[in-house]
Amino acid sequence: MEKPTRSEKKYIMKKLVLITVLLLATLSSCHQKVDFSPRKINYDRDVCHTCKMGLDNPKYNLQAINENGQTRWYDDLGCLAEDMRDGDFNKWKGQTYKIWIGDAQTGQWIDAEKAWYRFGDRTPMGYGYGALKHKTDAAKYDFKTAIQRINEGKTKRADFIKKKKMSISGKDAGEGGMKCAPGKCGK
Repeated sequence: MEKPTRSEKKYIMKKLVLITVLLLATLSSCHQKVDFSPRKINYDRDVCHTCKMGLDNPKYNLQAINENGQTRWYDDLGCLAEDMRDGDFNKWKGQTYKIWIGDAQTGQWIDAEKAWYRFGDRTPMGYGYGALKHKTDAAKYDFKTAIQRINEGKTKRADFIKKKKMSISGKDAGEGGMKCAPGKCGK
């Protein structure tokens, strides 16, 4: 067997380098596994993606984690419903995602899409839906039904806005009242 010539050696080396570079590129482009476990709320920094209010009640706050490991926070189920309906949530979430909500009794994170919802709670933005891990006589709505009810306007939002002296125009809010941001007073 003859020894390879200098040009053949160069050709073989170039091929090996190319194969090595392609292999490394392929390995580095593989997605790392995303941690979908619930994150801890940083009360000094985390704000609701929809209404921009600071998170302050772990019994009603939510977090959504997308396939890239990014987290969106919501202070009320209604804010998530708004983002799902009017925002870019459905594009942002990707193919794989997880939504956590605080259990209305314990404040522990539970799977929002497996939780059961009761209506009538005093929630941070006044939508009125509290999540529980298990179905009860009061917690009778599944996730899809609760979101649908919010989208249909079946909330406690009008009472909440009235108590907070908020209005769409600002004129009927009374002394010290606030004008809602466009589209943020809900139904």
